Amino acid sequence: MSRLIGILILALSFAIGWLWMDYQQAVEHPSENREAVSFEIPKGASLRAISAELRDRQIIAKPHWFILLAYLDGSATKLKYGEYEISPGLSMRSMLALFVSGKLRQHSLTLVEGWRFTQVLAALAAQPALQHSLDGRSPAEVMAALGAPGEDPEGRFFPDTYFFTKGTPDVDVLKRAYRKMQTVLDAEWLGRAAGGPLRSPYEALILASIIEKETARPDERPQIAGVFSRRLSKGMLLQTDPTVIYGLGTEFDGDIRKDDLQRDTPYNTYVRPGLPPTPIAMPGSAALHAALHPAEGDALYFVARGDGYHQFSSSLDDHNRAVEHYQKSHVR
Repeated sequence: MSRLIGILILALSFAIGWLWMDYQQAVEHPSENREAVSFEIPKGASLRAISAELRDRQIIAKPHWFILLAYLDGSATKLKYGEYEISPGLSMRSMLALFVSGKLRQHSLTLVEGWRFTQVLAALAAQPALQHSLDGRSPAEVMAALGAPGEDPEGRFFPDTYFFTKGTPDVDVLKRAYRKMQTVLDAEWLGRAAGGPLRSPYEALILASIIEKETARPDERPQIAGVFSRRLSKGMLLQTDPTVIYGLGTEFDGDIRKDDLQRDTPYNTYVRPGLPPTPIAMPGSAALHAALHPAEGDALYFVARGDGYHQFSSSLDDHNRAVEHYQKSHVR
């Protein structure tokens, strides 16, 4: 009898030892996923449901050890709901620490310099991780939702990459872009160069949007700004193609014709003096800075050279010769 008891004790000890080794190996074993995966813990989900989902997603192989570990290390009641990114090779212990930390997966939305407001809305609508509330709303309704009723939305949002967690309302991301543009614009306005024709931060925003669309070359932006600032100061027409294109809207087919340059729209700077009534795109930091720090000089004209740069001229005769040389069909 004593021999049988001894055998049972030995077998039990062996079983306990084996279970303990299996537990230790399981909790430290790298996760089964071979690439980063998204894993969401729903609000109110039980530990058992979470572990079962991890198993079904083939992230862990032994959910019972996951549950035991959670109780042993005290994390069972501390898991935070939300979407997480589980890296390859993450152990159960590290996985629980991640779920307790609440460091949720970050999604991103990039607003590009030179985009119109319609493109901003399209980018928001195409981001599936956002909670959508702006779809189908008019520009006026969108601005009202942002707390800026009556403002034209064009150019009001700062081009940048914005990070957010799944389920973030689209209006929250748009508010961040709106406030950042206000912050950057206000700082640039306070640090603006002395003199100049611009009378308000909004006029600076309008001019910056034109500069943004005229050139993608950072070193040219102050020169472009200088030309426009001098023309404004002298009461000359700006005669800038991007404003004409914006005024044509959906009628623009890729080519500017003579009739387009003569058509009277609020944005046709070939026929209307001064700045257009609103920005025509989202300007970035460089364009904003250039608008308020224009390069000195006497150039009043420029024409595209065809290599991404422009030829600047101080007289109409020189400009006409540059047009003839670089762009015979172009009129400025």
